[in-house]
Amino acid sequence: MANNKSNNVTAEMYDTLVRPVITEKSMISSEAGKVVFIVPLSATKESIKAAVETIFNVKVNKVNTIKQFGKVKGYRGREGHRPDFKKAIITLADGQNIDVTTGI
Repeated sequence: MANNKSNNVTAEMYDTLVRPVITEKSMISSEAGKVVFIVPLSATKESIKAAVETIFNVKVNKVNTIKQFGKVKGYRGREGHRPDFKKAIITLADGQNIDVTTGI
């Protein structure tokens, strides 16, 4: 793959990364070079990798995705359903890091 990514950031790339997951578990994994993002259900591993590499100017080794199904929860005596979502766990190359606490 050619390395011609000279900041060709598009709106679709920003739409691919909805928001970072900032939890205790994801912050611990960030010390190991992993970053967690919420992505659309239709996002592919290739599109996620391209978006992260272009937006943050880092090298991505691996992308793992998890589809999380929404829970059925009760609210004021009525049954509701939380939406499904997809998480992407991005493993960065050695020496690379992303500070997700500052925002995109």
